[in-house]
Amino acid sequence: MSLATDLATFKAAGNPRMPTEHSHAISMSIDDFVQAWDPANAIDVGQPFPDFSLSDATGKQVSMRELLAKGPVLISFYRGGWCPYCNLALNALQDSLSAIKARGVTLVAISPELPNQSLTMQEKNELQFPVLSDVGNNLALKLGILSQQPDTVRPILEGHGVDLLARNGDDSYAVPFPASYLVDSDGMIRYAFLDPDYTHRLEPSTALGWIDEMQQR
Repeated sequence: MSLATDLATFKAAGNPRMPTEHSHAISMSIDDFVQAWDPANAIDVGQPFPDFSLSDATGKQVSMRELLAKGPVLISFYRGGWCPYCNLALNALQDSLSAIKARGVTLVAISPELPNQSLTMQEKNELQFPVLSDVGNNLALKLGILSQQPDTVRPILEGHGVDLLARNGDDSYAVPFPASYLVDSDGMIRYAFLDPDYTHRLEPSTALGWIDEMQQR
């Protein structure tokens, strides 16, 4: 079964504990952001990926230069461990990790969550690849993939136990919309998946296709 099928099935099922008006407010927030987001403001294919040094789930600093020294890097941004769509996507990447590594590519995931939150999420999902913390969303802002959670959604998240202040360490209510990049060993973005609708994600098989195409050139 594909990741797209899993995501669509989850979306269609909905959350039985969520009132209809809350589901509608969330759907409207997605539609509004899709309409408002301007792809011209985002870093995309053919541009260098911004340099960074971020903490992993254990508190160790991991730099882009360090990753690129090993070869190409597949980078996947996610909103947080509280997001079920993110967990489905991360588990799908974990299932494809051996194939990604066999092609000489390093996989990393990035969210704005604090390292202790990332560690909990990494252990819960049994992820065997680095999960980095872009605290303050500085890297996401440079990439142009930042999404501000509207006032209509904030109380809904809080009502379902999602405390972004505790999880992210700030009260900005900003999270990246999921984006994925294949960066070559020179630090250039060769392929990218950018979709402001967070219910859509990069299919791992597509990422593997990117890698194969890049290596054939």
